[in-house]
Amino acid sequence: MKKSRIFYGFVALFLIGSFFGILFARINPSSAEIIFSNLREFLGGNINENMDRFSLFTFIFFNNSRVAIISAIGGVLFGIVPAGILFFNGFIVGIVIEYFHLQGEDLLRIVLAILPHGLIEIPAFAVAGVGGVEWYFELVRGEGTLGERFLNGFRKSMKMLAIALVMLLIAAFVEAYITPTIASAV
Repeated sequence: MKKSRIFYGFVALFLIGSFFGILFARINPSSAEIIFSNLREFLGGNINENMDRFSLFTFIFFNNSRVAIISAIGGVLFGIVPAGILFFNGFIVGIVIEYFHLQGEDLLRIVLAILPHGLIEIPAFAVAGVGGVEWYFELVRGEGTLGERFLNGFRKSMKMLAIALVMLLIAAFVEAYITPTIASAV
């Protein structure tokens, strides 16, 4: 299977998750509000409104890096872990979009608060997941002993993870420094 098909499949899972998150919030706004409140409380312990941008940047980068590492390593399990991560993140993003929209927030402003960094961040998670799936395929279809296939797959996965981490570094910078300016301009 080509890397590009896996990559686009992961991105599609994020978009499908977003659609279901929006649908869920629209059908059951009280449950969406509870989920949003829990999410805010969970992140609220780590992020506060007085946090300087560099601290926000480092928090976002390290949090997203942890998720990318889990995605890359978990990809070796038939791609289930990165698929789940992307679908779940999409679902949460969908809930957040619809929650703010139901609260009267302008849809353009919501999209501008997500899109600038999301265009880099979501593909980065997909790239990390593709690396894990490559590791799986190397184990199953590669040449050499099991140990050689394991190491070859691991190397491939870590190269993809390195690319994803660079993308996440850029995305965290955009999210901490650029996105707030763009979103507040609307």
